[in-house]
Amino acid sequence: MTIEIEVEDWPDGDWSALAERAGDAASHVEPVLANARLETSVLFTSDAQVHQLNREWRDRDKPTNVLSFPMLERDSLLALETDGPPEMLGDIALAYETCAREADEKSISLEDHTAHLIIHGLLHLAGHDHVTSDTQAEAMEAMEIAALAKMGIADPYGDRNV
Repeated sequence: MTIEIEVEDWPDGDWSALAERAGDAASHVEPVLANARLETSVLFTSDAQVHQLNREWRDRDKPTNVLSFPMLERDSLLALETDGPPEMLGDIALAYETCAREADEKSISLEDHTAHLIIHGLLHLAGHDHVTSDTQAEAMEAMEIAALAKMGIADPYGDRNV
C-alpha cells in the first residue's frame, strides 16, 4: 500500500514517517492492506476542516478525531489481484485539536494516539467496523492492539492482553 500524506495545521513532526509505520503495522494484522496496488491518502488537518467534512459527508455537525472514506467494498478489496494498476483504497482525515486533546486526556503522546487513529482508519478502509456488533468491535480492537504492539505502542484500551 502506498500512502500519500498531506500535513496542514499540525505541529512540526515527522507525521509522514509515522503514517508509513502505522500503515506497515496495519498491513501485518490485515493482510489485504499489504497489496502494493492500493493507494491511500492521509490528511493531517484541523478540527474545523474535519468538522466540515463530517457535516458534508456524514451529516454530523461536529469535529471528530478521525474520518475514513473507503472507496472499495470489502468484497472487492478481498478479490483485488496483486497485479494491475493502482486502486484507491480511500482517504483518512485526522483533526489536530481533537487528537491532541484526547492524547492529553489519556496521558499518552500525540504520536502514539495518532498512530492508533491511523491504524483505526485503515482498518475502516479495509472494511472493518466497530458499530454494527460487539463481536466486530472486539475483532477490530484486537487488530488495533496487535498493530500498535508491532510499533512498540501500549494497548490503548488497557483492558486486554493481545
